[in-house]
Amino acid sequence: MSDVWLNRVNWSDDGLVPAIAQDAVTGRVLMVAWMNREALKLTWQKNEAVYWSRSRKKLWHKGEESGHIQKVKEIRLDCDSDVILLQIEQQGGIACHTGRESCFFSKLANDEWVESDPVLKNPDEIYKK
Repeated sequence: MSDVWLNRVNWSDDGLVPAIAQDAVTGRVLMVAWMNREALKLTWQKNEAVYWSRSRKKLWHKGEESGHIQKVKEIRLDCDSDVILLQIEQQGGIACHTGRESCFFSKLANDEWVESDPVLKNPDEIYKK
């Protein structure tokens, strides 16, 4: 199995590319994360989202702690080859570590950020440490 296709991606100087996770059915953007070559290759092989955690400096299989795995339906590359779009099926309906469907739960209303999406599950119940 060749991984020449990875060379088409315009990786940043630190070897990363932003990855957008979008619900394959509704089209809602659920989250944005980062991938390195290994994360993108594993995502393609597993058909499940694997990202690079910049804070922990390690691979992060989405859902490894929470169970909220992202089943990948399609992987796309933008016109500049510097952004990945994952069309996914979000297991459990929660993509955000705050317990919401999407990480984009704050909207600008008047001149302040308002949390517009409900917490579907308390993060303390999701991440039992």
